[in-house]
Amino acid sequence: MSPQATGLGLLWGLVVTVGGCRSASVPAPRQVMLQQSWELEPGDVVGGYLVTASLGDISIYLKGHRLRAPFSGDIEPAAAGVNCIYFSTPEIPAYLFRFCGLRRPHLGPITLGEVMGSGEYVHFATLRRQPDGTWAIVEPSSNVLERALQSR
Repeated sequence: MSPQATGLGLLWGLVVTVGGCRSASVPAPRQVMLQQSWELEPGDVVGGYLVTASLGDISIYLKGHRLRAPFSGDIEPAAAGVNCIYFSTPEIPAYLFRFCGLRRPHLGPITLGEVMGSGEYVHFATLRRQPDGTWAIVEPSSNVLERALQSR
């Protein structure tokens, strides 16, 4: 066997091995239709810099610490925004909670207190489902944010 074929075989084996350590199904990015729109939103670029938060977001300096699931629920990647996830829970079904800025976020089902991710800063927004099916950014829930910030 040639050195190139051996190298490709080893590379493929590594890809399969590393890939096997991850969840078999990564949730598709969630598209959320916001009732409001602003000129600048997470994911936009201004002057070559990435916008990581917007009107309605609360920014917390995490100092690299972990953020934990405030309830048992589900985490989906956000279609808009960079490093943004949506957390939902059957305990509060009319709400979504957006967290942006997390490194290596947990995706899929999650239990209360399990690590959602970590980061230097996290940007948090609370969204409420409207009767027409859109979502409105509403006053952030300090209770949900406090639960996510607690060490367990």
